[in-house]
Amino acid sequence: MEMVRIYRLLWPAQAVCVEPGRIVLPMGRGRPSVVLKVDAPANAGSCKITWNDGYELHVSIPVEPACEAPGTARAAADLGQIHQVAVTTDTGAALVVSGRGIRSQKRRLNQVLGEIARKRARCKKGSRRWRKLQCARAKVSARVERQVRDLRHKGTRKAIEFCEQHGVGSLYVGNPDGVRNRDAGRYHNQRMAQWEYGRDIDYLQHKCEQSRIVCFTGTERGTSSRCPECGHRKRPKGREWVCGACVFRGHRDVVGSANMHAIAYGERIAFPRRITYLRPGPVKGSGGGMKNRPRSQEPERSSRPGTGRGEGVYARSHPRCLGESAGQPPAAFSRCARASREAGHTAEIA
Repeated sequence: MEMVRIYRLLWPAQAVCVEPGRIVLPMGRGRPSVVLKVDAPANAGSCKITWNDGYELHVSIPVEPACEAPGTARAAADLGQIHQVAVTTDTGAALVVSGRGIRSQKRRLNQVLGEIARKRARCKKGSRRWRKLQCARAKVSARVERQVRDLRHKGTRKAIEFCEQHGVGSLYVGNPDGVRNRDAGRYHNQRMAQWEYGRDIDYLQHKCEQSRIVCFTGTERGTSSRCPECGHRKRPKGREWVCGACVFRGHRDVVGSANMHAIAYGERIAFPRRITYLRPGPVKGSGGGMKNRPRSQEPERSSRPGTGRGEGVYARSHPRCLGESAGQPPAAFSRCARASREAGHTAEIA
């Protein structure tokens, strides 16, 4: 089989012409320029066109790093699948960013790829229908990859913004390496194999560097199985951590994040009394349900008191554009230029 080499097309910053609603990329004397109808900030720099199951445009955007750290507080982050990241600080605040949208997109991709594979099994390799199914597979894979990458950047951006608001100067990120060694069945093993916690760590470190926050990683072993109040150990079940030796009840991921302070900084902290819940953002192209309802039709989120979730209402936040997001992937800027609503609420434990 002949190997195909794909070369990336590069344009330096001085050759890129950014106009309202489009980017003009020159191709040399006597050749027509490449005109792409996309919105980009005026300070866009060098551009690159590459192939990733489809053509992608990468744009470099210069971002001025912070002059100094936001403060001297310390925080720890626990990564997960159901909740992308849970952050606790020694100031008594906590943040939980949902990861259900990412997991839902990956599950939908697995179902679509399975359906395509069953159809391809009935085709002759290299036939016209086989090639059409191959193109469909590449198209849906690339789309879901862009959606997941966008949600991961938005989720980690919310975590860093939370640290900046609470004056965090150092952030400890627990590395869940080794969690895949346990056999938990074919379906859960598939979810664990598709968990990109390494990218979350890279995104957090990159964004911390721009905010002058010291970010380092380490083990998180035993943090989710120990009560933060009395130290009782048990195997957690469900999303709520209930201690069998005392009356403590709290969010499972927040418990793991709070126990990381003893590993990272050598000091235990009190369980946060105030927890903020956020979603990275809506998933474009998703089906019906709560994500596509008007804001006025969404009910208020509430739960039993003492669970670490409490009661709260949704709050609106301003949309972010590409020029304001330092860690946003350049290939997705045409999507992120549109205004997107990001919902979140804050709960205080009684």
